[in-house]
Amino acid sequence: MINKRILLIEDEDGIREIVQICLETVAGWEVLTAVSGSEGLATAEALQPDAILLDVVMPGMDGPTIFQRLQANTVTQHIPTIFLTAKAKKSELEQFIELGVSGVIAKPIKAQDLIDRIRDILDWRN
Repeated sequence: MINKRILLIEDEDGIREIVQICLETVAGWEVLTAVSGSEGLATAEALQPDAILLDVVMPGMDGPTIFQRLQANTVTQHIPTIFLTAKAKKSELEQFIELGVSGVIAKPIKAQDLIDRIRDILDWRN
């Protein structure tokens, strides 16, 4: 079985560390991390992860802007992207889906639930 590789773009250290540990230890996935949009875009282009987990609210460049840049780049536009957000209003979730992201996961979320949601959204059954 080939390990999945996920890029986590999250500016909050605590959340980034918890999600990374959870995905690596529980799911066995390789997790790449980026603390900003520009770092995330560069990492996605250079390392071609299997999927991207992207925080919506970040300083500088927000999640939707980062996603639009990923989509505008032929090297990264095929990578499925899931938004991680504390904004869980139905109208906001619908707006995110309309952008074309693969899915939206509301924070906070339990470790196993996060993994299950990622597997469901990406149809990873391994």
